[in-house]
Amino acid sequence: MKLLAFDTSTELISIAVTRLVDGQARIWQHTGAGGAQASSALIPTIELLMAEAELRYEELDAIAFGQGPGSFTGLRTACAVAQGLGFGAGVPLLPVDTLLAVAEEARQQYAPQQAALRVLALLDARMDELYAAHYEFADGSWMQREDYALFKPEQLALQDSTVLAGNVFAEYGERLPVPPELPRWQALPTAAAMLRLAPALLAAGLAVPAEQALPRYIRDKVAKTTLERAAEKAAAH
Repeated sequence: MKLLAFDTSTELISIAVTRLVDGQARIWQHTGAGGAQASSALIPTIELLMAEAELRYEELDAIAFGQGPGSFTGLRTACAVAQGLGFGAGVPLLPVDTLLAVAEEARQQYAPQQAALRVLALLDARMDELYAAHYEFADGSWMQREDYALFKPEQLALQDSTVLAGNVFAEYGERLPVPPELPRWQALPTAAAMLRLAPALLAAGLAVPAEQALPRYIRDKVAKTTLERAAEKAAAH
């Protein structure tokens, strides 16, 4: 399978391309600074990896991108680039949930041989909040156990997850209402994780035409107003 995947939903930019070489899947990938640099770095880096893989866009089976949740600007960047490439090459797009990619990246990093796993995937939503979703891995595939949610760290609902995974522990770790012995696995939604998820997602019919690919926003607002920040500051004193 020939795939391109990329994510710009967090502080890092992650891009990967895969195709068969002598019957074996080979991956070309890049990880670098995201944020404000994502929009300028994404297309040139994709072009470089596609050239290294000796692939044309028209040859791709699909283009996977991090749909969200995550940084508003990052999600718009990834979606816009995916749509442009998809329209131009006539290739279907595969929107991938970033929290699912976090769960898969954590599994691959820390427990690749584990047959069953329950993960609470967490991403920093800024504004003192977290994006969260519960996933279960069994029989070689993932199942999302409930819809996405946006929480204050203290409001996190653990349920019966066996692992926490994400990028929130340095900032919010002491405020999470979970047992200290519960594993906390640092992980981000990487393009390599999306490549691993893509075959099952494509088989499930989740690829869409470019015009139907959209970011997934959980929060309705990008930043707090001046009045909200002033009120919070006053309440803290």
